[in-house]
Amino acid sequence: MELQFSRHRRLRTSANMRALVRENHLKAEDFIYPLFIVEGENICKEVSSMPGVFQHSLDRIEPELEEINSLGIKSVILFGVPASKDECGTGAFHDHGIIQEGTRFIKERYPEMIVVADTCLCEYTSHGHCGVVSGEKILNDESLDLLVKAAVSQAKAGADIIAPSNMMDGFVAAIRAGLDEAGFIDIPIMSYAVKYSSAFYGPFREAAEGAPQFGDRKTYQMDPANRLEAFREAESDVAEGADFLIIKPGMPYLDIVRDIKNNFTLPIVTYNVSGEYAMVKAAALNGWIDEKPVVLEMLLGMKRAGADLIITYHAKDACRWLQEEK
Repeated sequence: MELQFSRHRRLRTSANMRALVRENHLKAEDFIYPLFIVEGENICKEVSSMPGVFQHSLDRIEPELEEINSLGIKSVILFGVPASKDECGTGAFHDHGIIQEGTRFIKERYPEMIVVADTCLCEYTSHGHCGVVSGEKILNDESLDLLVKAAVSQAKAGADIIAPSNMMDGFVAAIRAGLDEAGFIDIPIMSYAVKYSSAFYGPFREAAEGAPQFGDRKTYQMDPANRLEAFREAESDVAEGADFLIIKPGMPYLDIVRDIKNNFTLPIVTYNVSGEYAMVKAAALNGWIDEKPVVLEMLLGMKRAGADLIITYHAKDACRWLQEEK
């Protein structure tokens, strides 16, 4: 009996053959590494829920920057932890705030490194919300003025990219207008365009010390059940002047990454968030998984889904492993 079937295995016969036909690749330039910069001195504190991730004061961050640079990572995103907080999040837009000082510190030493400034209020407000609060209501339009002030202050400090993560309606339009008016017409906006109200953010809130002190963020972050809403959010941000679109979190929302990639031409960024990182680290430390192939497969899956760039706490490890494979 003569069978008719396709021989797909012909293209899997050796490592070189598989490499020859590989459709997606990971490289150091794909990664944006998050840094948590704290006010104070002599601080290098590991985040308990995120092994290998640290809070650094500026006097202790130089070795971290040297390592990032030596691994070929071209971009970092900065999250600031101020020494004090208030109702309006003043530290977010103070010209000598921790993000602003951190940006200057990095650009003086590594001028070619791309510094992405996270633009939000939650780390700086005493209530831990991403906007102005009245009672227990988060005010949208009143928050925009403060976000613009933060973005302009970050741009003045030397940030290469402004990344607003607050999910207030109109935040891209307001920040774009504010940057342009201040003369920063060439500073792009990497918008957290599609940011879900996710249970995967817990470890980050420890690292950034920005957990809400009442309620939750469900009135401004997206419902995890919704897909079509992501199109509306992305469309708004594109129309308002975004230059990149972030989808956050990563792995549980790869369908959304592909949807947005298929429908928009801007660079797509996936945020491989803290809870995803913590789960992998916990399983690896318990010997339940082999960390290296799991991490590389996970990151490759994000690229395959449509991510052009990945914000990930795994960036340093991933770059080491990729160098080993060369």
